[in-house]
Amino acid sequence: MRFLAVPAIFLACLTVSGCASSTTPEGLVSGVVSKETTSSVSPPPAPVSAAPVYAQAAPSAPMPHQEELAWAGQVPQPQAFEPVNRVVGAPVPAERPEALMAAPVPMAEPAFAPRTRSRIYAHQFRDAKPINFGRASPRKLAVHGVDVSRWQGNIDWATLRTQGANFAYIKATDGGDHLDPMFRTNWQRAKAAGMKRGAYHFFYWCRTAGEQADWFMRNVPRDPDALPPVIDVEWNGESSCKRRPSPERVVEKMQVFMDKLERYYGKRPIIYTAPDFYRDNLRGQFPSHPFWLRSVAAHPAQVYPGRRWMLWQYSGSGLSQGVQGKIDLNVFHGSEAEWHEFAAPREG
Repeated sequence: MRFLAVPAIFLACLTVSGCASSTTPEGLVSGVVSKETTSSVSPPPAPVSAAPVYAQAAPSAPMPHQEELAWAGQVPQPQAFEPVNRVVGAPVPAERPEALMAAPVPMAEPAFAPRTRSRIYAHQFRDAKPINFGRASPRKLAVHGVDVSRWQGNIDWATLRTQGANFAYIKATDGGDHLDPMFRTNWQRAKAAGMKRGAYHFFYWCRTAGEQADWFMRNVPRDPDALPPVIDVEWNGESSCKRRPSPERVVEKMQVFMDKLERYYGKRPIIYTAPDFYRDNLRGQFPSHPFWLRSVAAHPAQVYPGRRWMLWQYSGSGLSQGVQGKIDLNVFHGSEAEWHEFAAPREG
């Protein structure tokens, strides 16, 4: 028995040594926080205090400069360093793409109650800088919503919903290394308030599209009840990245990012953009993708002629009970029935 114990001890030592020496590409991810300004609402003069973010338990052997995630539990390994199989000709929205990636979900979602149509609340928002849109007023559309980031601070989601926020797009990530510190809190509380919600990513032109897609997928859970993910593409004068790629390169990078998200979440991403970026890069591009258009002084038909759209951001100076300061206001281009069809839970 004493001789048999020696090989067992030797094998155990080899196992421990092998585990301790393994490395992953995650160690190469920079821990430097992005300097992007990701909301159309300017940051307040003094930083808004954020709600507590529940830190992930530290691994036994943390890698240098590795940014800690807000999600608890096992984090899937990034895949930015693996070969990307480019999909040529993504399926039309009516088709259901297969979830080809098997990365673990960052956070387990609670079990779903029986699915019923959520109540649509009437628009009760105010505006610090109201615009008269005339006959094209967004108030004539039925389903309004908001988009938020850390700059809105602690939100009373139940109150905000009753004011007319029937959906919310929540800032999740930008670039390949920054997670909005309020994302986890907003993601959970919006759902608890019965609000339809989705996540958006601010695209950074100095990182590869694959890295950014992997970062988003690491931090945003696959939830059948969530709205489709959003890629926010715009020129940002306050960005630390001053690069402005050619229109061809812009379209290529966006396609790589959106293809990876569509395969992973099973939902076609929505493209959010602003007038100058659209004019420079997106006229006539992505005809099968839904668009979310920023147009705070005129109807989208005037600013983006010929472009079909799904969401309209009509104000960056909205005011509402349940949130301090200004908030972006949006509206869905369709009826209540069409909204319920669009927002119905779908498995990826």
